[in-house]
Amino acid sequence: MKKLILLFSHKLTEKQIKDAEENLKCNRIIYLPKKLQEIWSNVNPEKIENDKLDEIKEFLIKNAVKGDYILIQGEWGFSYSMINFAKEKEYIPIYSTTKRNAVETIDENGDLKKTMIFKHVKYKLY
Repeated sequence: MKKLILLFSHKLTEKQIKDAEENLKCNRIIYLPKKLQEIWSNVNPEKIENDKLDEIKEFLIKNAVKGDYILIQGEWGFSYSMINFAKEKEYIPIYSTTKRNAVETIDENGDLKKTMIFKHVKYKLY
């Protein structure tokens, strides 16, 4: 059985967990520790901070083995760097595809409110 390690800013939905278990054959899902999650989820758009990824790379080296899945979604520069790192280490970088449905309503002030509903479809390889 394989692990799924998340470089992802959200909690997985039940559908995503079930897909990981049934289709990826993952028996363990690992979230980043709080400090690393803060780095991943709060990229400063004003600076280039790729050196901050060193701690996340160290975490992966300690927790992943060849063939484990790494779900990588986030700020594009960080994601690109980590996709390449995962491939170098022979981890399997993936992303979650979704179906988006927009719901439009008019609020009490007559303003249009648009809500996006995202539903997991499947995981895909980078």
